[in-house]
Amino acid sequence: MRILLIEDEPKIASFVCQGLRAAGMTVDPIEDGLAGLNAVLQAQHDLLVLDIMLPQLDGFELLRKARSAGITLPVIVLSAKTDLADRLQGFDLGADDYLAKPFFIEELIARIRSLLGRNASQNEDVFSLAGITLNRLTRRADWEDRSAVLSQREFMLLDYLMRSPGYIFSRKQILQHVWNFNFDPQTNVVDVCVQRIKKKLVSTDNSTSMFPIESIRGVGYRINLKGLA
Repeated sequence: MRILLIEDEPKIASFVCQGLRAAGMTVDPIEDGLAGLNAVLQAQHDLLVLDIMLPQLDGFELLRKARSAGITLPVIVLSAKTDLADRLQGFDLGADDYLAKPFFIEELIARIRSLLGRNASQNEDVFSLAGITLNRLTRRADWEDRSAVLSQREFMLLDYLMRSPGYIFSRKQILQHVWNFNFDPQTNVVDVCVQRIKKKLVSTDNSTSMFPIESIRGVGYRINLKGLA
C-alpha cells in the first residue's frame, strides 16, 4: 500500500508516518496543499490521507480540484474541523471517510485497510509482479517453470514484499508483520524464510540471482524493480 499523506503539522505527520510504516505501508508525506495536489494528480498512490487546514491550498479546495480532474483515489480526511457542516462538506466534495483529530493510529490503519479492500477488484486474488504470480486464496506461487504452495509464513512474507515493489523492508518490519514479534538482532528467521521461498521457486535451470527478491546488505529485502515489466 502506498499512501500519500498531506499534513502540515510535523508532529502529527511523523506520528502517522511511523504508524503506517510499522503496519507495512509506504508513506509519502507532503506539507502543503499545492505540492500535495501535484502529487495527487500524478496518480501514483493507493490512498490519500488529507488534512484540511493546509498552507498554499486548503484540503477542501485540493479535494475539489482533484475530483474535478477525474482523480478517483480513495481519500480519508484527517482534521480537527469536526463540526457537522465540515464533515458534510468533505463528503460532498468526494471524501470517502472523515476521521477527527485527535485519533488513534490503529483506527486510521483499520479505515485505510477497509477502504482499500472495498476498492480492490476481485481478480486481485491472483496477483502477478516481477514474473511471480501469487494466488492469495491457495497460497500457490509461480515463477518461470516452477510452481509451489507456500507455507503461511512464506506466503505472508512474499505477499508483503509484492505489495510495495522496490520498497526496502527492514528485517524488523518483516518480523513484526509476518511473525508479529519485535526484532531480535540474533534471529535469522527472516533470512531462512526467504531461502525457503527461493528453494521452492528457483530450479537448477535458472539463476538464483535472477529471482526478484533482493537482499539489501545490512537492511532487509525488497522486490527488485528491475524485474518489473
